[in-house]
This record gives sequence, structure tokens and C-alpha cells, in this order.
Amino acid sequence: MNYPTLLFDVDDTLLNFQASEHQAIQKLFNQINRPLTSKAYQNYHQMNEGLWRRLERGEISRETLLNTRFQIFFSQYGLNVDGVAYEKQYRQFLSAGHDPIPNAVQLLNDLSHHHQLYIVTNGIAATQERRLRESGMAKYITKMFVSETVGHPKPEPQFFDYVAESIDHFDKQQSLVVGDSLTSDILGAANYGLDSVWFNPAHQQNSTSTKPTYEIAELMELENIV
Repeated sequence: MNYPTLLFDVDDTLLNFQASEHQAIQKLFNQINRPLTSKAYQNYHQMNEGLWRRLERGEISRETLLNTRFQIFFSQYGLNVDGVAYEKQYRQFLSAGHDPIPNAVQLLNDLSHHHQLYIVTNGIAATQERRLRESGMAKYITKMFVSETVGHPKPEPQFFDYVAESIDHFDKQQSLVVGDSLTSDILGAANYGLDSVWFNPAHQQNSTSTKPTYEIAELMELENIV
């Protein structure tokens, strides 16, 4: 066994965040009686991605991101909205979305017999806990590490410090980070001296200087690595 300790990201690694996000935004727009065009959704998605990248770089706080993103988004359309209230409603819709990535449940079931499986996520604790529970994945997870409760986001070394200190007999050489984000999962692993697997089903080009230890396009390929 190469890596008995596996650290999994959630969004777009185990759960299809794109689907959950789109469903949640659609429900929010329905509630406020506004049409959600494909252009508007793309604008939101790109803006939101940019905010999360800023969080990863330590440029903004989690509170700023969550409490202002809808205010920022709707201001592009000349609307002044209550960003906190919109966030609360969106969060409820998002937490109901738990479409699994293909083979994710099977993979966790297979690996759980001989590996310790952990979650490492920058998502919101209550949201991620509900989504993993309702997807049927939570029963395979030993413990969940969420940046909201850790106090530092991936890729900061302090996040992984917390993880390492919380796992009995943690060994960097026997631990593997699995995630879809080069700027969060893979960079965080590299900076902390951990091997990593870049889950890249769309075969995107790696335009960063961060190199994953492994790259897979389908989750079940992980079984050949660990």
C-alpha cells in the first residue's frame, strides 16, 4: 500500500459542484423572479471563481467573500441587493445539491477497507457535511477538515499543519492529496511536501508552475496509484 492516508477535496472531485451551483443559482433567480440567462450564470461563475482564488491567496476573508459576492454580482446589473440575505438563501439551495462525480461512491467504498479517508475542503462546513451525508459518502470518511473551522484555507501550510496534527501518526510520505484544483489542492500539497493527484477529467492544460505527482481523468484510476 503506497498511501494509507488519503485527503480528498469535495467540490468537483467527489461531488459535482458545477451542477449544484447551477441548480442553486437557478432556484435563487426563480425566487427573486428574474430570468437566469446562460450569460448571467457564466458571469456569476467567473466572478465567484475569482473571489475564491483571492481567498486562496489571502487577499480577502471568507466573510467578505460570502457576504458581498451577490452584492457585487447584482451591482453589475444596476441592482442594490442585500448580499447577506441572498447568500443565506443561496446556501440553503446549494446544500441540497449532492450529485456525485461518476464512480465516487464506489471508489470510496473500495478504498475504505484498507485506507483512512479524510476530507480537506475550502467549502462551508454545514453545507459540505449535508451534501456528503445525503450523497451517501459520509460513512466512508474518517474525519472532515474544513477551512472554515480550521481557520486557514487551502493552500496555506497552516491548513495542512492542522490536518497533520489532528491525524494520529500522520506521515507525509504515506499521505496523498486528491483534488481538482491546481491552485488549492495541488499547490497546497506541493508546498507542504505531500504527493498529490490532480483529478482532471476535462484534460485541461496545466498553465501553472505547480506539478502534481499524478494526474487522472477518471476517479477509479486512483485505485492503481494508492
